[in-house]
Amino acid sequence: MLRRTALNHLSRVFRRPLSTMASSETPVEDVIREKIAAALQPTTLEIHNDSHLHSHHKAMEGSTSKETHFRVIITSEAFRSKMQPARHRLVYSLLKDEMAREGGIHALQLRTMTPEEEEKRRAEEAGEQ
Repeated sequence: MLRRTALNHLSRVFRRPLSTMASSETPVEDVIREKIAAALQPTTLEIHNDSHLHSHHKAMEGSTSKETHFRVIITSEAFRSKMQPARHRLVYSLLKDEMAREGGIHALQLRTMTPEEEEKRRAEEAGEQ
């Protein structure tokens, strides 16, 4: 269900006209979604904006951006045969401009999985309930 929801959201983002995306209230999130989807073709892509949880931190003083801290869950065949550090480097390289930009991504928490790893995690979570 979650996978279908994430993919449905992806299809909505890509159907938006560029003029709508330019005036989006979540431009950083939109770019994250666009770049990851294009490069990794994920079966699951969840992007959580956790910026509101960190707005009081000293490093965020004076920042007007509401999109600085993200938690991203990605399931993709592109991660097959790659260890976690290599997977994370791959995602960081996709988002390097957004991470370097003033008011851009300050913190990025990643969970990267192959489809088999995701199925195993879901089975384990189901067994715990």
